[in-house]
Amino acid sequence: MRKILWGCISAFIWIQVAQAEVKLLPVSINLHDKASVQRGAKLFMNYCSGCHSLRYMRFNRMAKDLGLTTFTGDIDKDLLMSNLVFTTAKLEDPIQISMPAEDALQWFGRVPPDLSLSARKYSPEWLYTYLKGFYVDKTRPFGVNNVLFPDVAMPNVLAPLAGKVIAIPNGLISGAHQPTRLVLIEPGEMNERQFDSAVQDLVTFMVYVAEPVKLIRYRIGWFVIFFLSLFLIVAYQLKKTYWRDVH
Repeated sequence: MRKILWGCISAFIWIQVAQAEVKLLPVSINLHDKASVQRGAKLFMNYCSGCHSLRYMRFNRMAKDLGLTTFTGDIDKDLLMSNLVFTTAKLEDPIQISMPAEDALQWFGRVPPDLSLSARKYSPEWLYTYLKGFYVDKTRPFGVNNVLFPDVAMPNVLAPLAGKVIAIPNGLISGAHQPTRLVLIEPGEMNERQFDSAVQDLVTFMVYVAEPVKLIRYRIGWFVIFFLSLFLIVAYQLKKTYWRDVH
């Protein structure tokens, strides 16, 4: 038991050290760009939702926030179902996966985590770097590895879009070659700029899912600041009135 515990601790430390060696890529997130969030939703539902759930997000909430509505403000069910829903789920249902947990354990060794709060647990830059960090590694079960998360237990689902990427090792750390540069050797369905934009859209959608009320909170924040500014003027005038007799 002690050996297993120390093994887990060592693996955790090794992952943290490996991640510290990787410089996170910058990414610009604009939740006001509804088209970007829509494209990211489509990417997630097509490439990620088969394994990863969004249990804190419901289809009807997502449809309203993404603007998938009719002229009367009702949810455009046909548009939603034909583009983002590929199961028998209802509008009020949370976004769950259809893959049984037993199959997930057999295929991946663990149940793929729910990604509802992934953008808050990590950061947009971390997610962006992770999604762009896959490279070919024939020693891994799925034939790929990740520079940010070594020995990752998931396939590169975006490989058809990104193309075939290999890692160029540079130096030795703890006796193992460490990939420091990724090189595209076989193009995918998208060129580099298109793929970067697609990953940015996907991360933007995940940032939205992690906190759907962020834009509402920002909008309310301006009213709060305006109210406090008015209150500051009133408080200052009241202070001058109270201290007039003292002087």
